[in-house]
Amino acid sequence: MKAVLMNSPGEPEVLSLGERGLPIVREDHQIRVHLRAAGVNPIDTKLRRRGTFFPEQLPAILGCDGAGVVEQVGAAVEKFRPGDEVYFCQGGLGGEAGNYAEAIVVDERYAAPKPKSLSFLEAAAAPLVLITAWEALYDRGRLAPGQRVLVHGGGGGVGHLAIQLAKLQGAQVCATVGSTASSQLASSLGADYLIPYRETDFVTAVLDWTGGEGVDVALDTVGGDTLTKTFPAVRYGGDIVTILEPAPNTRWKTARDRNLRLGLELMLTPQLLNLTSALVHQGQILARAADLFDRGQLRIHLGRVFPLAAAAAAHRLLEAGSMTGKLVLEIP
Repeated sequence: MKAVLMNSPGEPEVLSLGERGLPIVREDHQIRVHLRAAGVNPIDTKLRRRGTFFPEQLPAILGCDGAGVVEQVGAAVEKFRPGDEVYFCQGGLGGEAGNYAEAIVVDERYAAPKPKSLSFLEAAAAPLVLITAWEALYDRGRLAPGQRVLVHGGGGGVGHLAIQLAKLQGAQVCATVGSTASSQLASSLGADYLIPYRETDFVTAVLDWTGGEGVDVALDTVGGDTLTKTFPAVRYGGDIVTILEPAPNTRWKTARDRNLRLGLELMLTPQLLNLTSALVHQGQILARAADLFDRGQLRIHLGRVFPLAAAAAAHRLLEAGSMTGKLVLEIP
């Protein structure tokens, strides 16, 4: 099969189209999927630059997100049969092969039926950012109806889904945005209040919006000093969730003074540690979200689509920054 191979860490040029043997179904609950599209995420560019979690296993195939058609099933598979359309977040971390390829083998329990209303391109764009936003807001942030939420990066991959999930929970949402395109997207998805962070101090804006109290839940999708800067924008006893590792120079005093509850969200941990129950939970999130997509209550925004052979170009665009929505590779 054709696959984008990474033979060593480095610049985008280390990604090249090559040939690999077709993956084999070796376990009873595995399915082999003929891939039609693969999502491109910041974790892919980080692993390409610094090396994967399994540096001794090269060449590697990156790509955590996939969508395609089941073509073979293991002896104990119950959820799917050949011909079924699925989407999932599996592989791509350097151990198991990822989705920048024509086929992949995944555990049926971690996949879900593809939303009927989404194309393969849209479905492949969704899993990682959807699970991240879902776990961050619902599992870590304990978001409740009527609460107020701050979403950083409202036009980004995680951010634009977080806005929608927060609204579905009955929350009021303010979002930071960095461009006209991001503002338009966040507004169209239901954000109640937009903060152009390049021109406006977002803490002042949040406090004005909440009558000086602060939001109940803040979601940091940016990292760096954004986490520290967000502490005074969260109400006393509120929640702040970050999807990035806190910087070594994070200043915790304001968080401590305000008795904030910190949530750390890394949706890839279950795959890295092979935590079956957590992976099953992520598959269930995808199944529940599929229904929301098909009801028109969720949507995914595609920023750009590249052919599989142009994975390096997709990485260059993502690393350039200011992306709105998601990047996807189309697989013939």
